[in-house]
Amino acid sequence: MSIGELAKETGVKVVTIRYYEQIGVLPAPARTAGNYRAYRGEHARRLRFIRRCRDLGFSLDQVRDLFRLSTENAPSCAEVCRLAERHLKAIEDKLADLNHLVSELRRISVSCSGSKPMAECRIMEALSRA
Repeated sequence: MSIGELAKETGVKVVTIRYYEQIGVLPAPARTAGNYRAYRGEHARRLRFIRRCRDLGFSLDQVRDLFRLSTENAPSCAEVCRLAERHLKAIEDKLADLNHLVSELRRISVSCSGSKPMAECRIMEALSRA
């Protein structure tokens, strides 16, 4: 299949597919006699896996680690579980930070009526504090 067909099938942009090839996350496909890329089903499967990982917030380095782990002859998936647990912890930490941000923005927004001169704006005052 062509790169356009692969992009359409997987929902990944052509430029992203080329980037993934360039950085080695997606293996380079064979070339046709006319030097066009010729993708196979394995490329689509791998690209869907990458896209799902990225949708879940995994970095490209983490995706590389998952691919590496999947090709190793390990007796268990313990390392994959550890990687997923570290990622979950990072997401939980971000959620805690975002919840704190929501609370802080609610707190300072309540103090603003929108009718005061800019020099007396409570939101600007709160944002200016260290």
